[in-house]
Amino acid sequence: MKYILIIGDGMADNPVPELGGVTPLEYAVTPALDALAAAGTLGSVKNCPDGLPAGSDTAILSIFGCDPRECYTGRAPLEAAASDVILNPGDIAYRCNMVAYEDADIDWEEKKILSHSAGSIEGEESDAIISALFADARFKTAAEKAGFRVYPASSFRHIAVQSGADAENMKLSPPHDHLGEKIGPILPAGSPNADALKTLMKLAHEILDGHALNNARRAAGKLPANGIWFWAEGTAVKLPSFYESFGKTGGVVSAVPLCHGIAALVGLEKITVPGATGELDTNYEGKVAAALDVLDKHPFAAVHIEAPDECTHNGDTPGKLEAIERLDFRVVAPLAAAMRDRGEPFRILILSDHKTLTATRGHDATPVPFLIYDSRVDRKTSNTYREADGEKGPYVDDGVKLMSLLFSDFGANE
Repeated sequence: MKYILIIGDGMADNPVPELGGVTPLEYAVTPALDALAAAGTLGSVKNCPDGLPAGSDTAILSIFGCDPRECYTGRAPLEAAASDVILNPGDIAYRCNMVAYEDADIDWEEKKILSHSAGSIEGEESDAIISALFADARFKTAAEKAGFRVYPASSFRHIAVQSGADAENMKLSPPHDHLGEKIGPILPAGSPNADALKTLMKLAHEILDGHALNNARRAAGKLPANGIWFWAEGTAVKLPSFYESFGKTGGVVSAVPLCHGIAALVGLEKITVPGATGELDTNYEGKVAAALDVLDKHPFAAVHIEAPDECTHNGDTPGKLEAIERLDFRVVAPLAAAMRDRGEPFRILILSDHKTLTATRGHDATPVPFLIYDSRVDRKTSNTYREADGEKGPYVDDGVKLMSLLFSDFGANE
């Protein structure tokens, strides 16, 4: 028996007026997902525990069987693990986004965040800009004084590590939850260390706003990477072994450091595919091939598709629909067909980690639909893969239970 997990990041949603009052999952054309939903078991699950952030960090920890109420210290330490960054006692890891502020002749705190990803900046260009910032004499001096070092991550998602600081009472905000808002009310606050972060962020904008690399981006019709944003702070984390928990080995195919970090920490292979971007243009076929390669060696493979989430954050509803449809016909359909051709029984768990709402461009912690399909069973239902049909099926109150359901006979004997 082979086991496959497919995560369509943020593809679940609430009804969207512009789509006639249905959700993107209902509106999109998804024959492969719908066929598996009709033959399998469709339910709903709450992946983000109450009292913790609604995001991929807490949700995907839950999906991989790691209870975030026990092991979550913040998102950044998980992403740091993807780059083999070692956190020492007293270190704080942060996500350091490249962001785009509006081009306006107003005070920095009055400016709005236009993009949490600096217009989905490419990896090499993002690395060049963050490296130039930390090499600038003024910024380098200020960063060293605050105990900061940076680890470029070849995307808009860099990791910064601060030594000898205190995160107590510090309040940091995810930039993707505040797009189009003035930054003043959401800047770091609550402690002297937060003030130090705020000072670095302001200085970064002063240095980057007129930088030659950003002027070139503007000339090319792109948003500038004219700021950095610290968030997702946390200290070193230890996760339970996937093999000890479930008796399975495997690998995780993703373009997102968070997924690779969780994979590394639980003892799964982290698989990087050339051309995998975490955006709508990612290498879907390469991810499918990589998952099949994993299944040649192991019983378990996970494939993570980031595009639905990024498109929603960017306010791109047509892009979200396209991302869902590409996941359907370029990931789900070929993976299922390849497994049938192999002639070996298999089970697939497909779900969104959390909702990403078209209405707010932010995350939501309410339940999402999940699908478990077993190739040995055809339950012959009328379900399609959408939120409303998921709500009619079994309800799983804690996403930590999902992986055990995948590896059990859940849905096979109903």
